Amino acid sequence: MIAVRWYLRYALSYRDVEELLAERGIQVDHVTIFRWVQHFTPLLIDAARPCRHAPGDRWFVEETYAKISGRWVYLYRAIDQFGQVIDVLVSEKRDLAATRRFFTHALEHAPSPTEVTTDHATAYPRALDELVPAACHVTEQYRNNLIEADHGRLKSRLRAMRGLKQLHCARVITAGHAFIQNIRRGHYELGAEETVNQRVPAAFDELVMAI
Repeated sequence: MIAVRWYLRYALSYRDVEELLAERGIQVDHVTIFRWVQHFTPLLIDAARPCRHAPGDRWFVEETYAKISGRWVYLYRAIDQFGQVIDVLVSEKRDLAATRRFFTHALEHAPSPTEVTTDHATAYPRALDELVPAACHVTEQYRNNLIEADHGRLKSRLRAMRGLKQLHCARVITAGHAFIQNIRRGHYELGAEETVNQRVPAAFDELVMAI
């Protein structure tokens, strides 16, 4: 499980993790590490869900981009006023269907927000009217600086991966990145008593027993 933790936490490629394990006398092919990450990341996220703090009532939502097999796709992301990543969606299209799908999934594990800040994309007003009609929709310039800055952390992680090849892989990795980020920021009960540098290892020690 240490290979999965290293890959999700640090800006490493699968081959980098392979080399680090080899230094510890552990011979594992990078393809096997890839399979571990794809298999165990969703299990870890599901096991940790009961320990996750409820998101705040102010959401900041925006799309960014990633390249998969040479094609640009959209990454819908939302964080709350405390910096917790609420959800991530990888979509080939930026339209009403994708926007609706993003909010529907986010609301499955979070209470409805009272305020949602977005850019001026035309799909947002309709999706919000359908799914969270009571929320105040904010589109003022610069109000989304919080999530724009947060996108940079994900982009930094993706650059080290030497290219994503499949949508499914991108979905697992972006969700895993959000998961690790939330643990480090103290949005889980897991490892909550540890210092920031020790929260992720402590959380993984607990989660390994659950899966």
